[in-house]
Amino acid sequence: MKKSNFSIDINAPFILGMGVISLFALLIDMIPGLEIGRIFAAYRTSLADPMQYLRLFSHVLVHADVSHYVANFMMILAIGPMVEEKYGNRRLCLMTIVTALITGLVIVIFFPGKAVVGASGIVFMMILLASFTNIRQGKLPITVPLVAVLYIGNEVLLGLFTVSNISRISHIVGGLCGACFGFIFNSKKYRKIG
Repeated sequence: MKKSNFSIDINAPFILGMGVISLFALLIDMIPGLEIGRIFAAYRTSLADPMQYLRLFSHVLVHADVSHYVANFMMILAIGPMVEEKYGNRRLCLMTIVTALITGLVIVIFFPGKAVVGASGIVFMMILLASFTNIRQGKLPITVPLVAVLYIGNEVLLGLFTVSNISRISHIVGGLCGACFGFIFNSKKYRKIG
């Protein structure tokens, strides 16, 4: 009998790790009285509160409910492995941390009455980063600006004309971060470092 060479490949360790940590946080949050989501959400508190600084990063790891988690990680699991393969897990980790920080700071500084949870800013960062995968030296594929206009433009329009609990600003900030990272890490300087 011929042996099967089938095996499971952990093709995106950073993406999978983020998914597991977020799932663990969601399961703990379901225990009555713990309110992990509230503890780790990004919102303005006193500068003397040490949790304020942790929340600038941790808000991307907690979700409001199962459907929120599934919606974010369905996209992250679809796009993330391609992005992680192109940029590497260390760079993707760095980009995720920076995007979480910038999003957290925007929420805390400009939206003091809001609390934000979820990885949707990271989703939008990855969507814009994914559009840069076909970029070649000196040539910007038309899909890059089209993706930026469609995704970010849609969020701006929805933010102006609809009222919801969705943090459109997180989507916009994440998309802008993804576009900046795409340009930076596809420049000649960073392509050589690889």
